[in-house]
Amino acid sequence: MVLPLPANSNSLLPEILGRAGPLPAMNPADGEPIEQGRIYVAPPDHHLLVRPGEVDLSRGPRENRHRPAVDVLFRSAARFFGPRVVSVVLSGALDDGTAGSAAVKGRGGVAVVQDPAEALFPSMCLNVIQSVAVDHVVPVTDMGSLLGRIVHEPVAEPMWDVPREMEQEVEMAEGDLAAMSGDARPDNPSVFGCPECGGVLWEIQDERVLRFRCRVGHAYSSGSLMEEQGEVLDDALWSAPRGLEERAALARRMAERSRGRNQPVLTDRFARQEQEALARAAVIQRVLLSGSVHAPAAALTGTALTGTVMSRTAMSGTAMSGTAMSGAHVSRVSGTRS
Repeated sequence: MVLPLPANSNSLLPEILGRAGPLPAMNPADGEPIEQGRIYVAPPDHHLLVRPGEVDLSRGPRENRHRPAVDVLFRSAARFFGPRVVSVVLSGALDDGTAGSAAVKGRGGVAVVQDPAEALFPSMCLNVIQSVAVDHVVPVTDMGSLLGRIVHEPVAEPMWDVPREMEQEVEMAEGDLAAMSGDARPDNPSVFGCPECGGVLWEIQDERVLRFRCRVGHAYSSGSLMEEQGEVLDDALWSAPRGLEERAALARRMAERSRGRNQPVLTDRFARQEQEALARAAVIQRVLLSGSVHAPAAALTGTALTGTVMSRTAMSGTAMSGTAMSGAHVSRVSGTRS
């Protein structure tokens, strides 16, 4: 399970989940063996990835401005478990979970989405439905029984290799320095810069999902990139009035000095510069206070992104359950889905 929290916070989610049901929940350590009947919750400021037999924790580059990120979890599960993976996307803002669901479908897995009509914040569900050929759209009340049926369906082993692009993206999320510094880059460079590091963003086209990733691995969906650009613009505009007010203060001081030296031409010039700077600062401040430059979507407030990963063997009737952020995936192991 992945839930975005501030980097220095403590996650109470394992304790809450442990009280809510019969399965123990925990924040796993890096390399923690995967055991059946346990819920693994990503600790704050760490990506949660899965591989055969264990979970991995990483402080790799953020994806969609999050660490942990649901798409990282989905992509790692799709890489290693292919058609034995079920992704589940629940209520949430923007389009997190869309690229991960596309990765799951691309490897033969199953995509499940909460019915957006009942979702508190439907944009995540709608984005997946619009961009990925989902298999099931159901209300939460029907999701448990649906997953119970899916995990018992027989699954054929994949007949195709893992795409190199998927391997590279998982390696970047793991913090692999070779993957982050190599010359191989997906698709084509875009005209956009990375809001986090300033590097060039490369375009990645998955089905109908447009994504971007920079050289060091920061990744954005189109929606999260637009949101981040808005915040960067907002910060830049708030710094502009400060610079203009400092310019006005300097011009005022120079005007006073010129006046004391009986230099009327210079006094008038500096006085005009002061008034021009103050007027420009006032215009920018009015725009910022009106909210017309960057108004965060109301859906972002208090929104958590949730998903689940479950894995089991064909000989066992128990399931390892985990949840990711605003999305979920179920890993089907040993010929069955779970």
